[in-house]
Amino acid sequence: MESSSATAGVSTRREATRQKLYEAAVTLIAEQGFSATTVDEIAERAGVAKGTVYYNFASKSVLFEELLRHGVGLLTASLREAAESTARAGGGKVDALDAMIRAGLVFIDRYPAFTQLYVAELWRTNRAWQSTLMVVRQQAVAVVEGVLREGVENGEFSDEIDVPLTASALVGMVLVAALDWQSFQPERSLDDVHAALSRLLQGRVGGRRG
Repeated sequence: MESSSATAGVSTRREATRQKLYEAAVTLIAEQGFSATTVDEIAERAGVAKGTVYYNFASKSVLFEELLRHGVGLLTASLREAAESTARAGGGKVDALDAMIRAGLVFIDRYPAFTQLYVAELWRTNRAWQSTLMVVRQQAVAVVEGVLREGVENGEFSDEIDVPLTASALVGMVLVAALDWQSFQPERSLDDVHAALSRLLQGRVGGRRG
């Protein structure tokens, strides 16, 4: 039992350290770019020794790749929980999509620097982690695809919907709208942005008038 507790304690401390490194890396890279950011700076910002960075990650590139996995993993979990919570409450698929839009906005509002980096990296093709980025992106989009497919199957959505493209469009809509909100319309509340996207969803996907 003591050995198990000790192992759990080490695991918890390591996860906390990795979280600090993620936060330091995403902030610095958002401020000055990946190439200009050094491991020394990441360690200093995180409040750890340089060796701690290499103990947890083999290189700066590996750290960033794991950062992408970690961040998109959190987003994916948020979307999935929003859909499942709606289903438990007896809501329909449009309600699930609406809840996922809000969950996405909440995530982006909480992690704006990560979101900016993620969107920027989607358009680059010369990165070592490009294949990883495509995999984790698809994981997030797949959650939306699942809800759309279920909606088509139960007749809530038209069977003419292109599910993969519509799912990508919905995720992209939330990302771009949220970044525009934060960069150019910060006076708007999260509720304002959600309401606008919700009305678009209701009219374009659900076929209902708000």
